[in-house]
Amino acid sequence: MATIGNAQLPVPDGGDAPLGPAALANLAGAVDPHLTQHVTNRAQRDSLYSGAPRHTMVSADDGSLWLKTSGTANTWATVYEPVAAWRAVTPASGYQGSEFAPLCRIVGGQVHLQGRLQRVDGGVFPTGGVKIGSVPADCRPVKYGSWAGGSGLTGDPMVGVGRLEVLGAASSTSTGTIGDILWYSQDGSGVPWVDLSGSYWLD
Repeated sequence: MATIGNAQLPVPDGGDAPLGPAALANLAGAVDPHLTQHVTNRAQRDSLYSGAPRHTMVSADDGSLWLKTSGTANTWATVYEPVAAWRAVTPASGYQGSEFAPLCRIVGGQVHLQGRLQRVDGGVFPTGGVKIGSVPADCRPVKYGSWAGGSGLTGDPMVGVGRLEVLGAASSTSTGTIGDILWYSQDGSGVPWVDLSGSYWLD
């Protein structure tokens, strides 16, 4: 059977017997891997196409587009995904959102946070490390996340920046568990609020 095009699609030629159904089946089987497959969401993609050949392209209802990069593993490259909605960060006991609600979202393998936390009783944050909140389960890093976090200017000396961490499976502390947000500062007498603005990688 002859082949045509860059995809080398099989087509009957003059020497082939008149086997129409078989020829059409061969053609359909050759064309299928080159089509964009359609799913509802990522979970359905993984369910239906985990064993698909390399280069399979799948599109979801929300416009997400993925390209399979392995012929054996369920590994995909993201061509496009819409930006996720902001979701709530859970304040720790004794803490609450401040003038800007504490929120997070995942964008391209990174977790981004925004908003502020303050103490319910209006007091200042303890120095030396304290749990102030936690992120959703899918925002927990494999190792840990760490970034510089802004804070209220108070105390003597004034504390403008401290350290924020999100604990992952590779981090261990008596202050919190996986997914907890910790605030560290050893300067001054404590701060009235902490700004969560920052980001970290999930892997």
